[in-house]
Amino acid sequence: MPQNDPRKQRRASSQPQPVHEVTSGSTWWTRHADNSLFKKRTIIIAMILVVALVFCIVRLVDVQIIQGPNIAQDARNSRTVSEVLPAERGEIISSNGAVLAQSVQRYTIFGDQKTAATFIPTPCTGDNSDVCNEVNGKTVTGQGPQAVAELLSPIIGISVKTLTQELTGTSGYVVLKRDVVPAIERNIEKLNISNIIGATLTTQRVYPNKKDMGALIGLVNAENKGVAGVEEMENSVLSGKDGKVTYQEGADGQVIPGTKKILQQVENGGTVKLTINSNVQWYVEKMIRQGEQDYHAKWSIGVVQDVKTGQLLAVADGDADQLSAEEEGPRAFSTVFEPGSIGKLITASNLLENNDISINTQFEVPHDFNFEGQHYQDAEDHPVEPWTLAGIIQHSSNVGIIMASTKLSSEQRYNWIKKFGIGEPSGIDMPGSSIGILHPWQTWSGRMKQTVLFGQGYATTALQLTNIAATIANGGVMNEQSLIDSVTVNGKTTSMLHHKQTRIISTKVASEVLNMMASVDDLYAKMENVKGYVLAGKSGTAQVWNPKTKQLSNTIGDMLDVVPYENPRYVVFVAYLNPDNTWACANAGLTAMQISAFLMQKYAVPESVPRTGAIPTNWADENLLDKQQQ
Repeated sequence: MPQNDPRKQRRASSQPQPVHEVTSGSTWWTRHADNSLFKKRTIIIAMILVVALVFCIVRLVDVQIIQGPNIAQDARNSRTVSEVLPAERGEIISSNGAVLAQSVQRYTIFGDQKTAATFIPTPCTGDNSDVCNEVNGKTVTGQGPQAVAELLSPIIGISVKTLTQELTGTSGYVVLKRDVVPAIERNIEKLNISNIIGATLTTQRVYPNKKDMGALIGLVNAENKGVAGVEEMENSVLSGKDGKVTYQEGADGQVIPGTKKILQQVENGGTVKLTINSNVQWYVEKMIRQGEQDYHAKWSIGVVQDVKTGQLLAVADGDADQLSAEEEGPRAFSTVFEPGSIGKLITASNLLENNDISINTQFEVPHDFNFEGQHYQDAEDHPVEPWTLAGIIQHSSNVGIIMASTKLSSEQRYNWIKKFGIGEPSGIDMPGSSIGILHPWQTWSGRMKQTVLFGQGYATTALQLTNIAATIANGGVMNEQSLIDSVTVNGKTTSMLHHKQTRIISTKVASEVLNMMASVDDLYAKMENVKGYVLAGKSGTAQVWNPKTKQLSNTIGDMLDVVPYENPRYVVFVAYLNPDNTWACANAGLTAMQISAFLMQKYAVPESVPRTGAIPTNWADENLLDKQQQ
């Protein structure tokens, strides 16, 4: 058969082949090895999956069970907002119920510049009033900050141009207007742009009688803290205590319902009631300001005090000098000046109480004289006069009071000035109050030893002088002065009236000094005349140091009146600085007379009975008493 017989080849190809024979496919061992590798890989992957599953289970347990509460708390904290609830500052009211200071609800309007940049107004279609944007029935044009400004401008009264500038930028909070009243804030809410324009509730301090009582009431700062006057004096009562609230808010800034929680309740400030009568205060302010204009005075002070109680019914400041009285406080408490001849009341009380002289002791008083190497003279020229102590007081003689006081030592003079409250606290903790200036008697010069007798060489406040006259009018008993009637905190009212009383002079001496004061008003009847009433008064004029000229170039003219004389009810004090009248106390006397007349009418005080028992002022005139009684 031929070598290449096809049949032979087919038979040969059909015979079984050895297993180790190389073929075109994989070997058995190779296939086996590949299968083993697959299994290993499968096991490794399975193990990885098991580890991952275990890790996830462990992590899940850690997150859900172990750290779950902490994570939940962190989530709550991230969306929890704490907000201070400001306490409302309390009211200050007068004794007759007029509101002198109060806090009213106001809002601070702010904007979000980032959100304003994306604003596109929604036209109103009649059924989308909760989301559409229009003002005064008109849909705004444009987009972004200008469109917001066009909506807001007519409501808050700021120009579109200004608001557009304020709302342009990248800040999330920019203040647009402060102290906005609630009605305006409600109108802003109707614009449906609360995601751009917001409002923060605040309060604003309002003073209905600011013009009349600015210096006395004082003011508060930006933090609503009192910084002058009664506002500062009673700040702890008026301030109250802020509250605190927490709540959770969503991503859109809205409060999540049911999450609000009050952490601390607001305790609003208490009410402070003054002894000041707003009607009396108004009239005193009116009169001293009119006097400032008429007499061209630099400033003025007016005080009215109840004789029996020590309560202050008016503490007034004029404003001709344009000083910021609210920041400086009332001058009646803080401004010191020499009392001038009003100081003779202290000296007369000292002399009579110590029996150094009597009311009828006779003096021959010249216009001027030399004493212990110093020259002294009276304000008005006069011949040698036969005056009693009452005559010396009536004519306000410096020479006469020195002659009457030769037996008084410097220590006695000092002690009596101090006894009447000079150099001592008034008991009213008004910020900026002064206790006056009274140098130790050991430091007095030979001249000052004499000048203190007629109110020069020491300094007082208007309140101190008022209380000197009130002490004499009250039978010699000094009341501690009161400005605060009561405070009401959390519904509980506490009286703050001062009831401390100190006897300074005897009833007899007080009566005699008051009698002499009535004779002063007899002399100045044209100036000091209230129809139907007898007044008891004392005027004073003193030179005051001027820090600008560094000389005694300023002049204080002051007047004290007790009214009515026979049954004292009120003390009126008036002072002017640098009035254009050379007889400065005359200006103060005219104003004090007008205030006294007002008080008699307002409080319906019975008219005075004819005065009897006037102390003779001139011992050479046997008919003087009869003349004074007519």
